[in-house]
Amino acid sequence: MSNQEQATPSFEEAMDQLERIVAQLEDGDVPLEKAIELFQEGMRLSQLCGQKLEQVERKIEILLEQDGNLVKKPFQPGAEDKGEAR
Repeated sequence: MSNQEQATPSFEEAMDQLERIVAQLEDGDVPLEKAIELFQEGMRLSQLCGQKLEQVERKIEILLEQDGNLVKKPFQPGAEDKGEAR
C-alpha cells in the first residue's frame, strides 16, 4: 500500500478540508500561487468525496422478501428520504 493510499482521508475529513479550502479562497486574501494549490487540492478532495459517495451508493441495497426469496434491489430514495414534506 502506498503512502497516498494510507493518507486518504475519510469522507468527513475530506469534506472538512474542502470547506476550509473554500473559505480561504472565498476570503480572497490568498496569493495566486497558493490559490492555485488550494484549488487543485480542493478538486482532488471533491473527486475523492464523489468517489466515496458512489461507493456507498452501490453498497446500499434494500432486501425485499418475495415469495420466500430475498431479492436485492438498488436503493432509490423516495420523496420522504430526500427530506421533502408530504
